[in-house]
Amino acid sequence: MIAAAKLSAVDALLENAVRDIGIPPRPAILDSIDFEMHKEEPDMLHLSKLISSDVAIAAGLIATANSPYFGFRRRVRSVRDTLMMLGLDVASRAVAGLILRKLFPSTLVLERFWDASACIARLSGWLAQHPEHGIRIRADDAYTFGLFRDCGIPVMMKRFPHYHDALKAANESREIDFTTVEEAHCPTNHVVIGYLLARSWKLPEETCLAIRHHHDCQSLREPGRSSLLPVATLGLIATVHLAEHLFQHHTGLSQTQEWIKSGDVCMQLLDISAEKLGRLYEECGQIIADD
Repeated sequence: MIAAAKLSAVDALLENAVRDIGIPPRPAILDSIDFEMHKEEPDMLHLSKLISSDVAIAAGLIATANSPYFGFRRRVRSVRDTLMMLGLDVASRAVAGLILRKLFPSTLVLERFWDASACIARLSGWLAQHPEHGIRIRADDAYTFGLFRDCGIPVMMKRFPHYHDALKAANESREIDFTTVEEAHCPTNHVVIGYLLARSWKLPEETCLAIRHHHDCQSLREPGRSSLLPVATLGLIATVHLAEHLFQHHTGLSQTQEWIKSGDVCMQLLDISAEKLGRLYEECGQIIADD
């Protein structure tokens, strides 16, 4: 009864957030993909026609499949081939990321944000497959979390006109938690909004929790508190923090202070020494260059 009551409360919160804050509702096309995924024989032709009806989404999905991260030996040229090569689970998450990007107005700031998120997502998937990765997580889960980790930021930008000031201050703060800085300017923060969006869009629970806690440095540092989070969630948070650090190190873009706050604990969780980190700096350069 208690669990049911909590679930009902979350559902009510989701409904209010979608209505009042402006969180975009789950796109119908994702329901169609999920429906086909649970069939014994999914109708790939139907799905490929559905996705191809939106030229931008179709082109984006094909481009995603052809990125160096997936490493296919032959180039994918059609949506149907993409679905076959990626699998419906990965394709669904890639489509979700592409749709999310389309839902917000195209500005220079947001285009840079989406491009950085896409590169960090691919780096995250690459790290999850690295032989020296300390926590076993699925590459597609790392990729999804990389795409959606900061999905609350565009919603906050749209909802609160002064959020750019809050974001700038949070990015520059070395001592105060990112979300605490946000809440000094706004009535909420991007991890709460991102968590609600991820729940509304039916992303995996470990991913939703990672979105909710990825700026909670204290939770990562204290074993008693971090043990409340699934190991997969801790692995996702640490992996994507590392991916963001590698991206910032190579490009000088999207600079934050988050690695200063949590880099040491992330390296401990992933069993990465300073020597290993140096090798990752060298190895990831080509992935970023090919992006």
